[in-house]
Amino acid sequence: MVDPKKIRSLVEIMTEHDLCELSYKGGEEEIVLKRAGARGGPEGSFPSMVYSQQMPQHSYAPQPAAPAAAPAAPAVDADAGLVAIKSPMVGTFYSTPNPDSPPFVTEGSRVSPNSVVCIVEAMKVFNEIKAEVSGTVKKVLVKNEDPVEFGQPLFMVKPD
Repeated sequence: MVDPKKIRSLVEIMTEHDLCELSYKGGEEEIVLKRAGARGGPEGSFPSMVYSQQMPQHSYAPQPAAPAAAPAAPAVDADAGLVAIKSPMVGTFYSTPNPDSPPFVTEGSRVSPNSVVCIVEAMKVFNEIKAEVSGTVKKVLVKNEDPVEFGQPLFMVKPD
């Protein structure tokens, strides 16, 4: 059985270097990761994975989503004019610097480009995520200790 930490590490390498495909071979295991979304593919795609150990091959790929029904009336976009603060990596979202502290930001908090809004932990490294925009936090989209993906919106901010 392949180690999930190894797969996460390989996905992070793919994301960091904007790779469409990555192959890894070690001993009797072989991992091939492919993703759309890099270099012009559709955004929001997740890596598909093929894992083999000697002869058997198992393909783990996301199932295509069922087509959504068209809305009866045009919907008003509640997020119009808001800027998303997105996760720059795969990892675990932390809203506080430690369990005994209040959150970095909450809905209604004012942020500047250098304001730390959260921490994303990836492979035991705690990365401070900065707002990179001035404005007011209108929505917090992720709960503390939730796993997050690369490019996943974490906060919605109304810019100044």
